[in-house]
Amino acid sequence: MKSLLTALQEGRLIELPDNHKEKSLEYLATLIEAIPDIGGERGITETVLERERLHNTGIGKGWACPHARSDWDGELLCAVGWSPQGIDYGSPDANPVHLVVMYFVPDGQKNSYLKEISSLAKAIQSMPSMQSLASLEDLSEVRHCLLDAINSALESMAPDARARMIQLEVKQAAVEHGPAAVPIEIASQLVPVMIVWVPGHKPWVLGQDLEIMRLIDGEEHITTDLETRGRSEHRGVQILLRSYAKYQPDRTVYDCLVVGKANGA
Repeated sequence: MKSLLTALQEGRLIELPDNHKEKSLEYLATLIEAIPDIGGERGITETVLERERLHNTGIGKGWACPHARSDWDGELLCAVGWSPQGIDYGSPDANPVHLVVMYFVPDGQKNSYLKEISSLAKAIQSMPSMQSLASLEDLSEVRHCLLDAINSALESMAPDARARMIQLEVKQAAVEHGPAAVPIEIASQLVPVMIVWVPGHKPWVLGQDLEIMRLIDGEEHITTDLETRGRSEHRGVQILLRSYAKYQPDRTVYDCLVVGKANGA
């Protein structure tokens, strides 16, 4: 379950800000569209919603696995949304959905997707902890739950595949800060940015949205907030930490999402 573990490592596990089914699907699809690696692929939201109208993707036990297919040539990707209260999803067992695992499936990754979704379904059916989602209290517990599912899948893998997955798991464990909670309001816009910080200097921002860059460039409190809380706020926008990397001798690069449009820039 490489793509699920990668999603955890890259900060694509979030608390859903709305318990409405379509709004939750729209939010996760927008999060996937914001991944820099897919090169501006659009229409994911429409594809997911259309497939959902044709076939309910609730798989029972509090889980749902919607997906969008694409002719884009790239890796299998996913994003995970957690709903503490549960979503009225219309699942076959009529139980509310607490975890939505959304997949983006390029044509060349169909087999990988089928293997991953099969492994996830087996873990859910065989592990009682995967069926007690209503008792999860925060994103840390959700992350441990998902890692348990991944570890269960590892047991049935060939040794070489297991070794690769263990390497990814070690990388995930090395991330000191979990992904930040999502703001209460659904974002009207998600803008990926990189914030570079060197001690003794003001941070600078790399991105495609000039308005956002001018707004938060050089704001020292933002990097302090990201280090301590995994999120920051400045003049009407939220900055959410997805992941970060340390470089020699003393540089830090924060991979972030800016949520919402700038006010008064």
